[in-house]
Amino acid sequence: MPSPTLLIAYDGSPNAQSAVHTVAGLFPGATALLFYARQPLEGFAAHLEGHPALEKLQDLDAAALDASERIAADGAQLALDLGLKAEALISSTMATASEAIVEAAEARGVDLIILGSRGLRGFTATVLGSTSANVLHHATRPTLVIPSDDVAAARRTSRRATPPRR
Repeated sequence: MPSPTLLIAYDGSPNAQSAVHTVAGLFPGATALLFYARQPLEGFAAHLEGHPALEKLQDLDAAALDASERIAADGAQLALDLGLKAEALISSTMATASEAIVEAAEARGVDLIILGSRGLRGFTATVLGSTSANVLHHATRPTLVIPSDDVAAARRTSRRATPPRR
């Protein structure tokens, strides 16, 4: 059976790092695309055509792209260190992170989408949105959401503190 190709949504956070560690244990030697979705500032920049601030904004966007490349490269290096065949992949689109993840997974024909979970709940999850929930609802490829050890521990504690419903 051939090794699967995985798209791992990676933003450099501890939860994303934890997901890479888990995936390396579940799919040793798999091919992994460490995917970072960035939103360029060009949409905002379009409103500044001819304004002196445009040059500063372009410099800021270039710095943000450099940071994005570093984050994706760091994720790929972590995956390589853990035994995966890894490559960094960056999306620079006006789409949301969840849309970019779904689009990249389709374009690359991956076997599985992997995301870490931040553990947002309630009002915070509603206001900030949930990339993993959006990907789960819109992906056409199998998707795995991996809670970090900290998120899983917090969920266990929360369940023990809440009495069962009857």
